[in-house]
Amino acid sequence: MSIKIGDKVRYLNSVGGGIVKGFRGKNMVLVEEEDGFETPMLVHECVIVGENPMQVRQSVQPKNVPEPKVAKLEPESEKVEELPGGDRLNILLAYLPTDRTKLQESAYEAYFINDSNYFLFFNYMSCENNAWLSRYNGIIEPNTKIFIEEFGKERLNELEPLCVQCVAFKKEKAYLLKNAVSVELRVDTVKFYKLHCFTDNDYFDEPAMIYPVVKNDVPERSMLIDSAELREAILRKDQPRPVKQPAKSKQPAPLLEVDLHIEALLDSTAGMGNSEILDYQLNHFREVLEANKNKKGQKIVFIHGKGEGVLRKALLDELKHRYKSYDIQDASFREYGFGATQVTIR
Repeated sequence: MSIKIGDKVRYLNSVGGGIVKGFRGKNMVLVEEEDGFETPMLVHECVIVGENPMQVRQSVQPKNVPEPKVAKLEPESEKVEELPGGDRLNILLAYLPTDRTKLQESAYEAYFINDSNYFLFFNYMSCENNAWLSRYNGIIEPNTKIFIEEFGKERLNELEPLCVQCVAFKKEKAYLLKNAVSVELRVDTVKFYKLHCFTDNDYFDEPAMIYPVVKNDVPERSMLIDSAELREAILRKDQPRPVKQPAKSKQPAPLLEVDLHIEALLDSTAGMGNSEILDYQLNHFREVLEANKNKKGQKIVFIHGKGEGVLRKALLDELKHRYKSYDIQDASFREYGFGATQVTIR
């Protein structure tokens, strides 16, 4: 499909788009974006969108591997290049802000990612009045991501909850049968207002919020309930329950609270620079985790304060690279505001 002046286009390899205002030679278009500026873009890096946005298909590859120069909207051949390890289903949803500099006003783009060697017939739905509404459905090719919708903050509540259904198959070749998938996702819409919730990833050059649907063939959360199991559960509920003696179970360890403010750790910081103070705080943080590493289920709240976020970022980097198995979340806002992080030992 040729691009002409006046067409509305979206960029393939970056977030954004606008209206075509002119051309520079045969291979370059001038796109007027929302801020009024005209951006030169290669023709093959743009795709026309309209009332019903077309699929924008991009190969799912590691960041450092160049993507194909031409993103095709229609397959020319049924032959598909398969990637090593791609015979396990990995299916994800991704959300990106259209303007990271104005997050409180920004709209969002949603993408569907098929990180596998299978074709997928999929249906992306949201719940409306106790019924499901299809927001996008179709077939996505192997090792591909496609744009599925753009929405504003006024529609965020529509994402609670979401459901994705998928059927995996290969064309004109034998393959291992995969179970049909139906997964309900509880999207935390509060995260859309927090810039740090959009993180670096393997699928986009920009930070994105990634929600796994299926990971290594395992659905995140199945919505389907076997009818026979449901009937059996109802019958058990109607029967009188035997009186059980209280079991002597191990009580969970009480919540451990650790204040990392330097004034709580040292009587004086005389002669210490900012980097030395940060190193002292991080060493204390590591000592606490090492002392509790064998206490499965132990919850530890590290109070780091809001400030400029230097200590908090350093803690999250440590947890991401050195303590990957631990669960991480913001601590209770009512008790700590935005100034604490909770870690659960696993």
